[in-house]
Amino acid sequence: MTGSPDELNGTNGGLTLELREERWPIRGGFTIARGSKHEAHVVVAKIGDGRHTGRGECVPYARYGETVEGVMADIEACALNHSLTRAALTKRLPAGAARNALDCALWDLEAKQSGTPAATAAGFSTLQPVPTAFTISLGDPGTMAAEAKAASAHTLLKLKFGGAGDTARLQAVRAAVPTARLIADANEAWQPHETESLLAIAADAGVELIEQPLPAGNDAMLGEIERPIPVCADESVHDSASLPPLAGRYDAVNIKLDKTGGLTEALATAARARDLGLKIMVGSMVATSLAMAPALLLAQDADWVDLDGPLLLERDRDAALTYRDGMVFTPLPALWG
Repeated sequence: MTGSPDELNGTNGGLTLELREERWPIRGGFTIARGSKHEAHVVVAKIGDGRHTGRGECVPYARYGETVEGVMADIEACALNHSLTRAALTKRLPAGAARNALDCALWDLEAKQSGTPAATAAGFSTLQPVPTAFTISLGDPGTMAAEAKAASAHTLLKLKFGGAGDTARLQAVRAAVPTARLIADANEAWQPHETESLLAIAADAGVELIEQPLPAGNDAMLGEIERPIPVCADESVHDSASLPPLAGRYDAVNIKLDKTGGLTEALATAARARDLGLKIMVGSMVATSLAMAPALLLAQDADWVDLDGPLLLERDRDAALTYRDGMVFTPLPALWG
């Protein structure tokens, strides 16, 4: 980990802000169609009132033009120059990682100040454990099959696809785990001319869902072809405002707090998705339990949950989430909310 908790320290309306840049090693690396990485590079925001402290974690993502340095600068500028309230954040920062860290930190702070759990404040009477996918990183067919077999204790496996060779990858994995539930994420790597046939192959193999087969902005054809299994938007969806054009092209949307800009907008995005008849996946970047905890509220009503980030790390935070038998359990107050 790098940085120190007092490197960036601002005061606004009686609240203090501390930012910390952290690096968490990934066990064995993580590969998708856009490349590989070996650590989760995160930003943690802490907001305090002198008695209580709330925390939020975000993952700046280069796919959306974000950097750790830029996100930290945006957080600091917003906190120093504007009111630190969740309502104000939606007007001061765009949807993205910077707003996510502040929004989730404010949810946590409000829970600790009031003694009322964040889940209760969000309208949930209680939180229940939910099943989560476990991700099999992109690799050659044999490697992915071996990793899928080793992870077969998980109730749902998520395969990372990369375009060329995906049929062989899927066939190898299905042979290795013939009864496993499977979903797959193409990360924009498929070609338009092969998408319909690949969807049919995935359906024949019993895959439940395919995420983002085509590049965002080049996905209109999804509304014109046969979709034998649900197709889920990921890079094509960010917040509630981005949803209307997706109805008809997609059957589901992957809601991530780093895309929506925090739990506040994520809840609104989920409600709007349901209104549009879209199913919901709750996902995340590779990050610690602190990033997953707020998303567990959203996961209570999701059709698929993909919150396995901490399982991919060499280590996790204190008071980390509990994962057991393919389930992720609700957070302790010492972690978040």
